[in-house]
Amino acid sequence: MAGVVESDPIPLLTPYKMGKFNLSHRVVLAPLTRQRSYKNVPQPHAILYYSQRAIGSNGGLLITEATGISDTAQGYPDTPGIWTKDHVEAWKPIVDAVHAKGATFFCQIWHVGRVSDSVYQPNEQAPISSTDKPLTPQIRSNGIDEVKFTPPRRLRTDEIPGIVNDFRLAARNAIEAGFDGVELHDIHSSFMIDQSASRNVAFVERDLLSGFPPISVW
Repeated sequence: MAGVVESDPIPLLTPYKMGKFNLSHRVVLAPLTRQRSYKNVPQPHAILYYSQRAIGSNGGLLITEATGISDTAQGYPDTPGIWTKDHVEAWKPIVDAVHAKGATFFCQIWHVGRVSDSVYQPNEQAPISSTDKPLTPQIRSNGIDEVKFTPPRRLRTDEIPGIVNDFRLAARNAIEAGFDGVELHDIHSSFMIDQSASRNVAFVERDLLSGFPPISVW
């Protein structure tokens, strides 16, 4: 076709260099929420689950299920966390098992923001978000049941650095657990970072946060 520059297709199973990581192919295990981390602690059965997929990966990249950065980050039952020492210790044998199979392993970290219910929050408080606008109820995958969300509490400006620090500590904890890196869960389902960047739900604070750009969206 005139004006179109064609390039050779990139075979899916050829090596790929991602920063300092040399992957043997371009197939990635995407994050898959399993809801089997009881009381937010990764369980021993995850060793088998992830190591099996590392065998199939054979030198590729695996990314964990979404993992909470704090006790306010939760919005689903039995999803794992990475904010306590117990969480870190529980992740270590899982990470070791994946590395033993030759794979690279990233931890996906998240804060669900307003995509939550008070039942998942400490002391059954309202979820926190960049907005106090409630999320529209959603229909479950069975097409029948409805999921309702507790109206969120809008964060105060002085609380924002604490959320940023929670992400920082979660990333540090992930590295302590042995992960090779972290992935931020952002755009899907209007989680915290997406809420903070969206024109539909965010509020803008100007020149208030030290170390932030002149205009920071929260």
